Amino acid sequence: MKILAKIRFYIGAFMISSIVALIMIPLLFIAPRYHCQILHYFNALILFLLGGKIEEENRLDPHAQMLLINHQGIIDIIAMEARHCTGLRWVAKKELFGIPWFGNILKRSDMISVDRQNKAGLLKLLKEAEETVEKKNRVVAIFPEGTRADGQNLLSFKAGAGLIAKKLKLRIQPVVITGSKYLLNEHNRTAHNSTVKIIFLDALDVDDSDMHWYQKVAEKMQNKIDDEYQRYGRER
Repeated sequence: MKILAKIRFYIGAFMISSIVALIMIPLLFIAPRYHCQILHYFNALILFLLGGKIEEENRLDPHAQMLLINHQGIIDIIAMEARHCTGLRWVAKKELFGIPWFGNILKRSDMISVDRQNKAGLLKLLKEAEETVEKKNRVVAIFPEGTRADGQNLLSFKAGAGLIAKKLKLRIQPVVITGSKYLLNEHNRTAHNSTVKIIFLDALDVDDSDMHWYQKVAEKMQNKIDDEYQRYGRER
């Protein structure tokens, strides 16, 4: 059974790469102004072909300016784009923008590049986030853990997202995603049919919150992750 799951993983990875390289990137070159629709419809196709479904709890706050999302792998991004055509502006490490050809999907859809090795990276991220909200009218989507996690417990949140939200006085909304790693597990290279559940927690205005708001958000997200596992056996 595990052999079939591994074979399915490589088929899924090939399928994702093919759709991105042969369809999405060329379309982004031809019609960059429609990047939202391109990402939305073709990520929905990818999710369907992988054997995934989306279940949603609560709603995306129409006034949210930054989403804080737990991170397990590429399916987190695929699921969010497949569910909503909202023009999310994802924060991604600089190295991903430099990947030959595939980096174009980030460049052509105007995502935010962050250089973790450069001390000036936070200032650039701050400027980009401000531009996203005030000029581009888009929502910043960021993984506060900073990297993919292979377990039920959230990794410690990086300070950057919290500092930026506080500095710009943003309205943030935490998002918990479960089931994405079971659909396509990049750590052990297996894949299965899975329902990806997107849970929108209550949004909050950072400027009206106490100094411990960032820690409390992490705790609420962890509590929801634990609740999903205890009640439904759903791993994040």
